[in-house]
Amino acid sequence: MNPTKRCAACKYLRRRCPKDCIFSPYFPPTDPDKFACVHRIYGAGNVSKMLQQIPVQARAEAVESLCFEAKCRVEDPVYGCVGIISLLQTQIQKTQSQIAQTQAEITIAQTQSSQFM
Repeated sequence: MNPTKRCAACKYLRRRCPKDCIFSPYFPPTDPDKFACVHRIYGAGNVSKMLQQIPVQARAEAVESLCFEAKCRVEDPVYGCVGIISLLQTQIQKTQSQIAQTQAEITIAQTQSSQFM
């Protein structure tokens, strides 16, 4: 990669961007905050090791997951994405309860209407 076109990771780490840079396909120079957030939570060395252990075709999705989890951890240092998952599970349970209640009310209404016919 051209030194003037360093990826966001190499810019952040203030180093040259080698041709085989493991970060460059996933951290474009146009989005420096993406790497900064991931680096803050995981560190560049750990992210590099993780990416090297993942098949090339799965790396982009893994980076997106790391970015999401890092962003959640920055926003909520205690619970991170687990807090969001918990909130969503609570919403699902409430919705399922409302659906069950509505279905029961429909059944009662249908029973009452069939009795009057």
